[in-house]
Amino acid sequence: MKLKSILPFALLACAGLAAAQTATPPAGDYIYERGSGSLRVKPDGHFDITTIGANAHTCALDGTIVRGKAKLDDSACVVNFAVNADKVQVTTNGADQCRDNCGARAGFEGTYTRPTPACTDKAVANSRKTFKRQYDAKDYAAAQTTLAPVLSDCDKTLDWITKAWLRNDLALTQFKLNDRAACLKTLQPLAEDADRTDDGIKDNYPPADAEIFLPVVRATRTNLKLCRG
Repeated sequence: MKLKSILPFALLACAGLAAAQTATPPAGDYIYERGSGSLRVKPDGHFDITTIGANAHTCALDGTIVRGKAKLDDSACVVNFAVNADKVQVTTNGADQCRDNCGARAGFEGTYTRPTPACTDKAVANSRKTFKRQYDAKDYAAAQTTLAPVLSDCDKTLDWITKAWLRNDLALTQFKLNDRAACLKTLQPLAEDADRTDDGIKDNYPPADAEIFLPVVRATRTNLKLCRG
């Protein structure tokens, strides 16, 4: 009897949890995985999503969320939104029409995160401006203090190219501070690509990605040479 009385309660609790998770996200801006896009939600539930995938292929869609779901206009595609703290999980009903919003190498299903105040696009841009002013004034200690937290705290929401440029800026600052070990550690995630030739980069990345990545790779080669002494 006890088992029979407890089981319906447990099922109701699970159903309530699921209902709580599937909902219209709070209004605001959210950043897609690895900084490769955004979800914007307005107070009335209207949303728009833009993402970028390999070789500059993109997704773009919009609609209105009602009880955690949005049916795209003139389409069988239904987009689902599940809210968990500062994250929104976006999925679809699997309809073929959901792919109509994307290029061949792009997608929009996945996790969107509300950035912390210091990691919004505007805040990151302001931090980079402050860093440049300090660096140009040769106040390298202050420049490092400004930039290092951006790279560490915003790691999950920075796009890969911005992150790579930040690594080079920070590494060069560390070199100016005579901390070559820190410089090499900062550049380590880019070292494998830096050891490739330009043609090697073109062979390992889609054409559009290689084009925007090559200037970073060339800067990394120069900075690695400095820090290796």
